[in-house]
Amino acid sequence: MAVREIRHYGDPVLRQVAEPITDFGEATRQLVTDLVDTVRLPGRAGVAAPQIGVSLAAFSYNVDGKVGYLLNPRIVELREPIVEIGEGCLSVPDLWFDTPRYSWARAEGVDLDGKPVVLEGDGLMGQALQHETDHLQGIVYLHRLHGEARREAMRQVRAQPWF
Repeated sequence: MAVREIRHYGDPVLRQVAEPITDFGEATRQLVTDLVDTVRLPGRAGVAAPQIGVSLAAFSYNVDGKVGYLLNPRIVELREPIVEIGEGCLSVPDLWFDTPRYSWARAEGVDLDGKPVVLEGDGLMGQALQHETDHLQGIVYLHRLHGEARREAMRQVRAQPWF
């Protein structure tokens, strides 16, 4: 089991746009193993590769008892309404903020064999798809907040011992 350490907000890797995966060899297989092992810990719904310090387009998920991964994901469809939903992030530990998210999402990507994979859903799955693909674009959920909510979130982040 290879549970990897989570990078915290402020780490430059979290602001980078992740590179597409082009080599599906042993290094990518190990990355997927690490992502899946890391997301299996209790209370985790998703882990993106940048959160473990790897700027590649991959994430794992653990939603409703289903654990998996997606390589080179992209959101292909979002459905309204947009709802404010309590959201947290392993890279922003112990803080939760209401974040605007579409109520349903569909993502497409590939597996380790390069075969197409489609993930879709509402609720936690829809939220996780948006949250994890954001990480791959260098976006942390705090960047989705606006106005006073964002100012308050950043004030709380600056007060954290990990920041």
